[in-house]
Amino acid sequence: MTTATALMTADELLVMPDDGFHRYELIKGELITMPPAGYEHGVIGFDFGAEIRQFVKANDLGRVSNSDTGFIISTDPDTVRAPDVSFVRKERIPPDGLPKGYFPGAPDLAIEVISPSDSYTEVTEKVAQLIEAGTHLVVLIDPRTRTVELHHRSGGIDRLTEADTLTLGEALPGFECPVAELFV
Repeated sequence: MTTATALMTADELLVMPDDGFHRYELIKGELITMPPAGYEHGVIGFDFGAEIRQFVKANDLGRVSNSDTGFIISTDPDTVRAPDVSFVRKERIPPDGLPKGYFPGAPDLAIEVISPSDSYTEVTEKVAQLIEAGTHLVVLIDPRTRTVELHHRSGGIDRLTEADTLTLGEALPGFECPVAELFV
């Protein structure tokens, strides 16, 4: 016997009451519950996001957001993903201002920090969905191995170690950060 699960929409997710503990994403209409990330995860994401924001603001390139920000990357059924840090180019921000709800479309740049509770399979699926939806570059930071993977829209993957310098190519030309600094 098969039971049907009612699918949720992005609009329903947006007005769902905050339980004060979990974060949620929507994958093809199915609600995904995520526990809060660990402290190391939060510090790495916040610090790297602050570096990106400073660069973006100094160069008037667009907007940077944190993991509370949902992006509708597909519809019918809806998929809403929330990268740990994301960037949207200035020209993609609607002329009437920032959307009050989820951003309609994928971010230009997405940064994911692997949490202790994340499986590599789940993270790989999220990276693939973001790339397929139009994200130019997904930066995957792995505190376990102290490495960074750059997943390009073209399909290429660059793997960096603490000895390397992270650049963000066409997603944020001119941005540089030593990989080792991500793990301090």
